[in-house]
Amino acid sequence: MRVMVIVKANKESEAGVLPSRELLTEMGKFNEELVKAGVMLAGEGLHSSAKGVRVKFGGGKSTVTDGPFTETKELIAGFWLWQVRSMDEAVEWLKRAPFGGGTEIEIRPVFETADFGDAVTPELAAQEDRQRAQAAQNAKK
Repeated sequence: MRVMVIVKANKESEAGVLPSRELLTEMGKFNEELVKAGVMLAGEGLHSSAKGVRVKFGGGKSTVTDGPFTETKELIAGFWLWQVRSMDEAVEWLKRAPFGGGTEIEIRPVFETADFGDAVTPELAAQEDRQRAQAAQNAKK
């Protein structure tokens, strides 16, 4: 199963405070373990919401709002995409991460094509396969 591991933002990340060299070193070691174990598919940190925008859809139009956004508890500072056997395995990996100081992490399963049941026609499944293959090629560029 694939899971998204979501690192919640905090006051420091929203203020643009970058991690220390020590934390970056520890995170690099942890990421290396994930990669060697075949768990990590992707992982990135995100700039603060001050550099982002929100797009809201409704009434046949879209509205763009520039950041920063005030509710830090609803913001994301980074993420991983992991391939694991179970949610329990994801939790065990996460317990090894070099976080502290009240950092909050959320782990959520990623929908797979089969999760949509009969709503996915053979044509839609083939389209999904083509898109995944193209996205993998794009990532190599």
